Amino acid sequence: MKRLLLLLWLATCVVAAQANSSFNGRWRLDTAASTALDGWHKADLVVTVDGSRVSILHDMTWRTTRLAATNIFDTAATTELKDFFRIEQRHMAVYPAKGGVTRASASWIDGGRTLRTEAFTPVEVSQGIVTMRITSEYRLSELGDTLTLIELHSSRNRPLVYVFKKVTAQ
Repeated sequence: MKRLLLLLWLATCVVAAQANSSFNGRWRLDTAASTALDGWHKADLVVTVDGSRVSILHDMTWRTTRLAATNIFDTAATTELKDFFRIEQRHMAVYPAKGGVTRASASWIDGGRTLRTEAFTPVEVSQGIVTMRITSEYRLSELGDTLTLIELHSSRNRPLVYVFKKVTAQ
């Protein structure tokens, strides 16, 4: 019985590792299929999965302004991020609190086809500094050519949905 359980666990790890590597690469925002983002004209995600660490580089453009910001998650432990980046912060005009530290966790679900993250990030609002909880799911399509990001914020009733297409050539 122990041997069978070990084999099942190893098989699950192999499947998850194969699916996780499908996340690697550059993903371009499909604005027509996504939540309105008046603040960005172009948005790419560059995802790198390396063991338990998942790096998500946001490569964003607004007119002549270009911004690159990276969030690094670890599926093995809760992390603290000093400069946590949110795609919608320019659009919503809710900015990170100066000196704030975001606590974030991540896990693979759906057999490694979805990365689920949860972040508790301090933000500045008109009433002062509050902590916003952001639960995100990065869902890989069956064909591996579409990455759908669904974000639910504690400050909103409706989720934000971003659809990205895999960039195969530069």
